[in-house]
Amino acid sequence: MSPLPTINPVEPFLRAERMPHIWCPGCGIGTTVNCFARALVASKLPLDKVAVVSGIGCTGRVAGYVHLDSFHTTHGRAIPFATGLKLARPDLTVVVYSGDGDLIAIGGNHFIHAARRNVDIKVICVNNFTYGMTGGQVAPTTPVGATATTTPYGCFERPFNLPFLAESSGAVYVARWTAFHVRHIAHSMVEAFQKKGFSFIEILSPCPTLYQRRNKMGDGLDTMHFYKQHSVIKNGANTRDVDINLQGEIIVGKFVDNERPTLQQSMEQQLRQTLRDRYAGWGGV
Repeated sequence: MSPLPTINPVEPFLRAERMPHIWCPGCGIGTTVNCFARALVASKLPLDKVAVVSGIGCTGRVAGYVHLDSFHTTHGRAIPFATGLKLARPDLTVVVYSGDGDLIAIGGNHFIHAARRNVDIKVICVNNFTYGMTGGQVAPTTPVGATATTTPYGCFERPFNLPFLAESSGAVYVARWTAFHVRHIAHSMVEAFQKKGFSFIEILSPCPTLYQRRNKMGDGLDTMHFYKQHSVIKNGANTRDVDINLQGEIIVGKFVDNERPTLQQSMEQQLRQTLRDRYAGWGGV
C-alpha cells in the first residue's frame, strides 16, 4: 500500500501558480506566512471576509502569494488603502502585511495617524532592519553601529522602538516576536484578528542576503539561534523599555491589550450626538 500523501496545511492559503517565491533561503518572511495561515485556521474566520493589503518590498510580496483577496499597493501606502477598504467594507478583516521600510519609513506618517484614529486594521510588520529588496540601505529600524549600503561605517541614527511608537500613537494591541517564536506569532495573530481597533505585531526576521552577510552575522539559521539565545519574553513590559539591543537581550511578548472606540465607532457616535443636538427641539431623532 502506498503511503498517504502529506498535505501541508499552509498550501490551501497560497497561490501555487506563483511559486517559487522570491524570498531568499533563510529569510524569515516565509515563516511568518506559515504562522499567518495557521492563525487563519485557528481563528475560523471566513476567508472571503479577509483582505490583505501590502506595500512595496520583500514582505510586500506576501499579498501576491496568499490565496485571499489582496491588494499590492504603492510604496508606503498600504495603510491608507487599508483604511479606505475598512471604512467601505466594515465587515472585512483587513490585514496590512509589510516591512519596516515600507510601513515605518515612507509610510511612517500613515502608521502613526492610523494608530491615532484607531482604525480597525491589523498591521503585521516584518522587521529585518534593512531595505531588503532595494539593495540593503539603512532603515529607520537599523541598529546603531550596523552597516548598510548607505552607512558603510556604521549606522549612527537611533532607530525607532516600534512597540513604543505604536502604543504612544494609540494602538490598542501591540506585540513583538521573532521568526523563531512561531507559536507565539500565530497566537498573537489570532488575538489581533479578534481585536477591535488598530493592532500591531512586529516580527524580527533574518535577512541573510543583505543585513546578516554585511554585518557578519552568519546565515538565517545562525540568526534563529541568536534569537533563541537572546530573546526574553516579558508580557506586559513597558514599551519604553523594549528598545532592541543586539548586544544584549531582545524583549519580546504581548505588551499592550487595551480597549477604546474604533474610528468607525467614534464617527457613528459623533454623528448620533450631532443629530440629537441639532434636532432636539423637534422631538428627537
